[in-house]
Amino acid sequence: MTAATAKPPASTSPVSTAKVRWGRTTWAWLAGTFFGIGLLPAGPGTWASLAATALWFFAARATHPSTSVLVAATLTAGVLATLIGIPAASIVERESGREDPGHVVIDEVAGQWIALAASPVEIRHALLAFAFFRLFDITKPAPARQLERLHGGLGIMMDDVAAGIYALLACLIVHHWW
Repeated sequence: MTAATAKPPASTSPVSTAKVRWGRTTWAWLAGTFFGIGLLPAGPGTWASLAATALWFFAARATHPSTSVLVAATLTAGVLATLIGIPAASIVERESGREDPGHVVIDEVAGQWIALAASPVEIRHALLAFAFFRLFDITKPAPARQLERLHGGLGIMMDDVAAGIYALLACLIVHHWW
């Protein structure tokens, strides 16, 4: 058998079968960059938050869920994004050789969906949740700043989850008076 016809050794590792020839773990890069949004040149975190808001808004408008179903679905999406994001962010961080790389934006998606969990399906409420999330994500009030210091994907994700919780609470206060 020549080198041209030789097959690579079979591997049982799901990570090794998910690699593309550039040495990147495909699923992790797709999830971590939220399908490439994180690779946009300017403000990838803001673009990812905006994309998450738009996805939430149009999905909610298309399905017309009850309030309780919308809250449960939105929180579930935020939790799933977090659970997928932790290993994905860890892998992308390792493969890119950069600590907390800016192109990892699944953390913004998870935090944004958490922020939207109690919002009525109206553009003004969606934009309010977007604005509050970006504010808290950028300023990182305690303990979000401390969560950022956690190792790998956990630190990448958890500061944005905290920002999402802060934004959710701020939205609940505003919704109470608005």
